[in-house]
Amino acid sequence: MKFGLFSLVANHPDPLTGVTPTQHERLRRVIDEAISAEELGFDAYGVGERHGEPFLSSAPPVILAAVAERTARVRLLTTLTVISVLDPVRVAEDYATLDQLSGGRLELMIGKGNDPRHFPLFGLEEERQWEYQSEKFALLRRLFLEEGVNWEGEFRAPLADVTTRPRPFHPRPRIWHGSASSTESTELAAKFGDPLFTANGFHPKKKYADLIDHYRRRWVEYGHDPADALVGSGAGGLYVAKTSQAALDGYRPYFEALLQTPAYQHNKSEFTTLEDKIAHGSALVGSPEQVIDKIGDYHASFGHEVQAVSVDGLTSEEGRDVLELFASDVIPIVRKELPSRVWES
Repeated sequence: MKFGLFSLVANHPDPLTGVTPTQHERLRRVIDEAISAEELGFDAYGVGERHGEPFLSSAPPVILAAVAERTARVRLLTTLTVISVLDPVRVAEDYATLDQLSGGRLELMIGKGNDPRHFPLFGLEEERQWEYQSEKFALLRRLFLEEGVNWEGEFRAPLADVTTRPRPFHPRPRIWHGSASSTESTELAAKFGDPLFTANGFHPKKKYADLIDHYRRRWVEYGHDPADALVGSGAGGLYVAKTSQAALDGYRPYFEALLQTPAYQHNKSEFTTLEDKIAHGSALVGSPEQVIDKIGDYHASFGHEVQAVSVDGLTSEEGRDVLELFASDVIPIVRKELPSRVWES
């Protein structure tokens, strides 16, 4: 198993003090967190894209460029790029530039986004979100992988013999598809033979397992070798402590604050208590042994080879403590037990 630390750069008030960091403080924390992730042995650091409160992640290429300059090894992921609202030409240019600056450490993750505020903000119709995603991704993929692109579609002007500059650092960069709720995304990933990353955040395991099963089934039906299908997974929270009770006590105020956020309410999670979320959801909250067992349990259903976690919502100090214990007591054991083909060099 490989491990990534992801952030949506949410800027919530501290649930214990009620103090909200300044925007400058919160954005600088991302850089510090990415440096820590590399120091602690994580394989990747990812920044998502959101356009609206409480998130400060409207410009992931800018944030990740800053991360690239302060790190040397960790892979850089976009978790995810909301391709449904963006111009594929601009996306190709921005991220190829970042890829070159980082020495080929970038991996795109695309999706239509799960925040309905995106669409009116960019003058788009929410009911056409899947159409936007399908067409814009197809163009982005060609621009990223090909030169001299000729293209005509519905949602932007035609292109004639276009080669975006700069080119990606590697000739065939990996592009992940983020999936949270619909087979539209798993279908697109299978069709193009690309890897899938399941959000695995708000609902019981079966919902996400069914989407992964759909991806693997359609992968084969599109003629791809089943052995080549690749899956990554997120988790609905992280809080590791020396004992299970310490983890419950430490995470409870953060979970109770999370229940009040628009994102949690929008995704209509059925978990209304922390105990229920831990027992029936993907939250990695407990002792190191409990967290190891839970990752293994989800791996048995998903077959994923990358595990992403996030400490968004925790204070900087508490987040660092949790990550240190996760890195020392969880990652080495899971890596040994669950091999991964991703990022082998």
